[in-house]
Formats: sequence, structure tokens, C-alpha cells
Amino acid sequence: MTPAAAARPVGIVSRRIADYLELGKPRVVLMVLVTTAAGYYLGSTGTPHLGLLVQTLLGTALAAAGTLALNQLMERDLDARMARTRHRPLPDGRLQPAEALVLGGALLVAGVVHLTVVVGPLPAAVTAAIAVVYLLLYTPLKRVTPLCSLVGAVPGALPPVAGWAAARGTLGPEPWVLFAILFFWQIPHSLAIGRLYRDDYARAGIRLLPVIDRDGPSTGTHVVAHCLALLPVALLPTLLRLAGAAYFVVALALGLAFLASGIMLARGRSAADARRLMFASLVYLPVLLAVMALDKVAF
Repeated sequence: MTPAAAARPVGIVSRRIADYLELGKPRVVLMVLVTTAAGYYLGSTGTPHLGLLVQTLLGTALAAAGTLALNQLMERDLDARMARTRHRPLPDGRLQPAEALVLGGALLVAGVVHLTVVVGPLPAAVTAAIAVVYLLLYTPLKRVTPLCSLVGAVPGALPPVAGWAAARGTLGPEPWVLFAILFFWQIPHSLAIGRLYRDDYARAGIRLLPVIDRDGPSTGTHVVAHCLALLPVALLPTLLRLAGAAYFVVALALGLAFLASGIMLARGRSAADARRLMFASLVYLPVLLAVMALDKVAF
């Protein structure tokens, strides 16, 4: 056998593994893990239990990857119509729907079972709720109404609640403040992305607000309204004694800068304005969570 012939099966296996990984959207899973870890750390009393955190993140990663794989299965026809997604494994034909169904279902069930047995029933229940809302509400609504963005913000905002539940075993007002921060942050973030790729979304028949609102006034109004709502909500961790005064100052500065980017999009309505807002959103959340964790008030 020639070296080229010997290397061919290895290349096929490597391609297969890469396709399976892509099905689980590792970058999105990483974002879920970061927000889950933030909720766990903020909910911990005293020194966080590292072993329990690792088990929480393992179960969360499995469930998140499974949910995202099933989402790609459900949207493979839409992905085939969009330039940015048509080369994904399912629309490109590199993986079959049955493979995605088995892999996604197995990962989701494994993640929820792992959380239930090893971590606790409450974080498992929150994680299961994320999958249900994402797959059975948000995913089909994307074809029907621009209100899908509001529904989709719910599962996107629940990971820190699951992390808090894993650390405490109970829920109080604090994790719901974390939920509200992520919820209000997601709307400007997702609308900025929708504005950047609205022609792609329109070809697929996805009824995001920037697709329906071609001129942009309604999109701008929603962006500014949610940036305004986020501004005071993001200050609540200090008022609830979850974080200190340094966090309050940073959260206020970040919120004002984020609001300014939202106002620019509302006024200019251009792709450049949307790109600026998307960049601002990608800076806002990790910095906010990092400062909140660094300035955490000891329980």
C-alpha cells in the first residue's frame, strides 16, 4: 500500500470526527460553559468545589452539544439555503439525518442524566428546560415570527441559573438577575447579527426582525429599548450584595457604551453600525461577568 493510500482512511476518519464536532457547535458550547461557570462561581459559598464544577460543566457540555446537534437536524433545509451555513455537515451531505438524531439525542440524554445523578436534580431540570424551549419553541418559531428572538433569549439566559443551582441546590433572586442580564443582552446582540446577515436569513425564510423590518426603525427601537433595560438590571448585583462597588462602576460604564452603540445602529441602520454593535456586545458580556466574579462579595 502506498503512503497516499494508507493516509486516505485516516483522513476520512479525521473528517468524520470534525463533522461530528461541528454538529455540536463547540464555540457556542464554550459560551454556554462560560456563563454556567460564572453562575456556579457566583452561587458558591466559600471556596468553590472544583470537582462539582467540573462535573457540572461536563453534563452541561454534553446536553448543549446534543441540543445544538438536534437544532441543526431540524434546520438542515434552512441551512442549505444560506451561504454561511450551506457547508455544514448535514446540508452538505457529509452526515445523514439519522446520524445527527442518534448523536444529538444520545448527548442530550447523557448530559441531563449525568447532571441528575452526579450534580443534582435542579440543575438537570434547568438544563432540560433549556433544551425544550430551544428545540420545541425557538427553533420552529424562527420560520413564523420575529418574536422568536425573545423566545430564543430564554434558553440563552438560563445557563448561569443552572450553574447557580448546581452550586447551591436552590434558587433565589440572584440567579434570576443573572438571567435578566443575559436576556436583555441577547436581543441587541442577536438583532445586530440579524442585520448583518439579513439577506441570508431572508433566503432561508427565517423571519427575524431585521428581515421583516427592511428599513430598520423597528429593529433600532428594540435594540435601544433592550440596551436601556439592561443598564439598570446590570447594576442589581451590587444592590443585592452579590458584587461590590467596583463592579457597579464598570457595569455602568459598559452599559452606557453598549447603549451608545445601540443608538448608533438605530440612527445609522447600516451594516457597519450593526458590526459595531455586535463587537460591543462581544466585549460587554465577558468583561461584565469577569468583573462581577472578581468583585464578588463573600457569602
